[in-house]
Amino acid sequence: MPAEEAYLDIETTGLSPDDCEITVTGIYRWAPGADDCVQLIGRENTADNILEALEGIPVIYTYNGHRFDLPFIHRCVGVNLETRYRHRDLMFDCWRNNLRGGLKAVERQLGIRRELPDVNGLEAVRLWWRYVETFDLDALEKLKAYNREDVVNLRTLKELLRPGSPVSGG
Repeated sequence: MPAEEAYLDIETTGLSPDDCEITVTGIYRWAPGADDCVQLIGRENTADNILEALEGIPVIYTYNGHRFDLPFIHRCVGVNLETRYRHRDLMFDCWRNNLRGGLKAVERQLGIRRELPDVNGLEAVRLWWRYVETFDLDALEKLKAYNREDVVNLRTLKELLRPGSPVSGG
């Protein structure tokens, strides 16, 4: 069964695509009764691999993806996902519902649980460099688990923001 939607989040070595790189691209593909998570690591982050992971997807969901993830991907790998797919940035839906802050802050406000509550973007960078510099596979696995939580929780967030839900007020 083809996926109906995808939730995308990237991890990077910093905030600027001009002098930083993508370390992990997480793509959680979801359809009723079927889901999977594709994670592209390091040099696997190519236009071809990202487009292959998104094949057949009509809509991509992100959090702050309009300002960060999608421009970063465009600059680093040369593919503009906003011109190829419908894109919904859930951050703007959160703002409309008076939910402010980064993804983790919004998750806390809504009671969305995390297995790795102490890992954040800065720790994700540290985990990447531990993996690169010492081939610490535990660091890589923790980074991947953190990214997977991000993309899976995006779906939970989207569902909580649905019209008619208590969060959306309608």
